[in-house]
Amino acid sequence: MSKFSIVSKDECIACGACGAVAPDIFGYDDEGYAENIFEGDANTGTKEIADNLEADLIDAAEGCPTEAIKVQDSPFN
Repeated sequence: MSKFSIVSKDECIACGACGAVAPDIFGYDDEGYAENIFEGDANTGTKEIADNLEADLIDAAEGCPTEAIKVQDSPFN
């Protein structure tokens, strides 16, 4: 099933856990906060995460200490 993701910048504490678990999905902005970078998504949550990266996405979301990573089955608006 399709998965889409964004990072809530208000909740992110820049711990780096998501980038360590899923470097193909998450990167960091100039202030060190995480963001979805998958296929140039620019943290909009509109690019479908590749099926082969879904386990990494779920691991990153579950491991986020502040629950800043949001995942859903449809694009974010």
